[in-house]
Amino acid sequence: MPQTSNHLFDELGRLMTDAAGVAQGLRREADTLVKSQVDRLLRDADVVTREEFEAVREMAIVARDENEALKARIAALEAKLGQG
Repeated sequence: MPQTSNHLFDELGRLMTDAAGVAQGLRREADTLVKSQVDRLLRDADVVTREEFEAVREMAIVARDENEALKARIAALEAKLGQG
């Protein structure tokens, strides 16, 4: 009887291990499917990436700084013309 019990427990252990492997594989597949669907939805919605956003943000900061410098230069030239 002990050998039959051992065999049964061995088979049950293998079955549990296989089931865990299948569950893990299904989870990976579900994660991949969800990620690809989200990526597709974001692409279709024309959502910008973080890198694109940061690049445009930096361009806006530079443009604003240049604009402020030009405003100051114009003000100085206008003041100089007003004195002459």
